[in-house]
Amino acid sequence: MRKKASKENKIDVSYSLDELVQERNRVRHKSQYVRTLKSTVGTLLVVAAIAVLVATLWLPVLQIYGNSMSPTLKAGDVVLSVKGNNYKTGDIIAFYYNNKILVKRVIAGPGDWVFIDDDGVVYVNGEEIEEPYVSERSIGQTDIEYPYQVPEDRWFVMGDHRSVSMDSRVKAIGPVAEEMIVGKLVGRVWPLNKLSGI
Repeated sequence: MRKKASKENKIDVSYSLDELVQERNRVRHKSQYVRTLKSTVGTLLVVAAIAVLVATLWLPVLQIYGNSMSPTLKAGDVVLSVKGNNYKTGDIIAFYYNNKILVKRVIAGPGDWVFIDDDGVVYVNGEEIEEPYVSERSIGQTDIEYPYQVPEDRWFVMGDHRSVSMDSRVKAIGPVAEEMIVGKLVGRVWPLNKLSGI
């Protein structure tokens, strides 16, 4: 014999058609919102990972500390560098030295002869190089003998502020090995009012 359902167990199904449509739309919207949110977060994570990879491998961004490259670069400037292996006199490069990154200007390449006279005039392979970026010439701190021949796979570098810069003129730093070079500086990105190429 079948028992009759009690009044307490009855479910009220007296929803109107409009209410059912609204509830269905709410559930659909919620699931669409969750899918969109997951997709957006995933895309942002991929873009961030690619940006970090590009910045680390091909376009390192560096901040300048100190004044060894003034007046060209000043402390606080943020610069963009590009990986490469083709450097020429006048290029500014960043390189590793004692767990730091230094920024200096390429003066001479592998096999070149460098001579600096007492007035701070620089000669490469017997010819004076033009240095419009230097505001004050100085022989600076040096403990190498001139003329100096740059070893193979190395680059002779100097700061633009010659009297204070520690660079290839000092044996402790010496010419920079190619594998120590982070990249060539190509532009200043900060401060914004000095945004420019280098």
